[in-house]
Amino acid sequence: MMPPELQPRYSALQDRLRELRSVLVAFSGGVDSAFVLKAAVDTLGPQRVLAVTARSPAVPRGELAAVGALAAEIGATHEFIDTGEFDDPNYVANPENRCFFCKSELYASLAPLARERGLAHVINGVNADDLGDYRPGLTAAENHGVVAPLADCGVGKAELRAMAAALGLSIHDKPASPCLSSRVQYGEQITPEKLRRIDAAESFLRSLGFRELRVRHHDTLARIEVPPEEIARFVDAKLRERIDVELRRLGYQYVTLDLRGFRSGSMNEVLLGAGLRGRSDL
Repeated sequence: MMPPELQPRYSALQDRLRELRSVLVAFSGGVDSAFVLKAAVDTLGPQRVLAVTARSPAVPRGELAAVGALAAEIGATHEFIDTGEFDDPNYVANPENRCFFCKSELYASLAPLARERGLAHVINGVNADDLGDYRPGLTAAENHGVVAPLADCGVGKAELRAMAAALGLSIHDKPASPCLSSRVQYGEQITPEKLRRIDAAESFLRSLGFRELRVRHHDTLARIEVPPEEIARFVDAKLRERIDVELRRLGYQYVTLDLRGFRSGSMNEVLLGAGLRGRSDL
């Protein structure tokens, strides 16, 4: 049951979805897109909603394995598509606006699929809080006419998590898991092999009990980010050795711990410091 303090915002979201009539949801399996998918299915009915997930080397293997089960939990029809961002030299070069090329490829694939299935709009899980970060993908969405119902209704991350919990979504408290390419420093070429290394390193750290983390890839150096309250775990010499040995086995020459702790989007800090916050045109 939706708490009274959240009902007006959720009702506004439902009204926005009704305006759209039928939708194809760009479904990553994260809490944002899962919540908007759940709201769409509950509001429009499953016959007017299709969830589509991109299958790419940039998506962690664990995410791909779980996304089908999540769509089934929600009661949505779900399909995978293969995207070709790695055929685009602009994406592979990993410039500051890399996400623009990735999202452009995704939305260029979703738009004709929506038309083929008779669905009126493509929507995503962009929320109101996303509008303040450096997100070139927002321009790609705008270019392809993709609608962001959560952002349109002013729904932020904390609200959508609370509403997702009220709707019984199992992943309401799931940590964010952006694409693996976001771990690679800008200007360093992206390859499937590097992304597999990052994915394996993060999977290993999760097996040690770290839930929210990033392995930032700086060529031969791995920079580990964990929440500040978990940094003390690295005092354990045996734990450090296990991590060092495994990440070196995966191909890193240097294994480091970021003393500032986990920060979502930390690769963008140099860009935000240069005054790019909020710009989506790069």
